[in-house]
Amino acid sequence: MAFLEVAVLPLRAVQALFSIIVLGLTAYVVDATTYAWWDGWASVNFMLFCSVWTLLAVAYLVLTPTRYPAAAHKYAILGVEALTMIFWFAAWVAVATLWGRIRCGSSGGVCGAGTAGIVFSAFIWLAFVATTIMAALHVHRTSRSDTSAPPEMQGV
Repeated sequence: MAFLEVAVLPLRAVQALFSIIVLGLTAYVVDATTYAWWDGWASVNFMLFCSVWTLLAVAYLVLTPTRYPAAAHKYAILGVEALTMIFWFAAWVAVATLWGRIRCGSSGGVCGAGTAGIVFSAFIWLAFVATTIMAALHVHRTSRSDTSAPPEMQGV
C-alpha cells in the first residue's frame, strides 16, 4: 500500500503534464488543418477534447479527496478514472489509424506533431490504466458501505 501512496502523485503529474503537451500538439494540428478538404480530422478534434477533459478530471481526482471528501465517492472516482482511460484509448487509436491511412510519418510539421500527440496520448492512457486499476482495487477491497476515497489518493 505504501508504494501506491507514493505512486499516485507522480502519475497525476504525468497525466496533467502530458495532457498539456497533447493539448498544444493537437491544437497545432487542428489549426493547421482547419481548411483541409478531408473530414477525417474529427479524431484529432476528439484528442483535443480528451486533453481538456483530462485537465478537469485530474483537478477533480486531486482536489476532492482532500478538500471535498463528500464529492470523493469511491465509485465516482473509479468512474472518472475509467471514462478518462477509455477516452484516451479511443483517441490515440483513432488518430494512429488516421495517420496510417494518410501515410503520415514523423517528417515534421503537422505529421510530426500528430505522431508526437499519438505517442504522448498512449503514455497518458497507460497512466490512466494504472490509476484505474488502483481505484478498482480500492473498490474491490472495501465494503459496500465504505464510500470514501482510496487512502493512497487522500494525501494527494
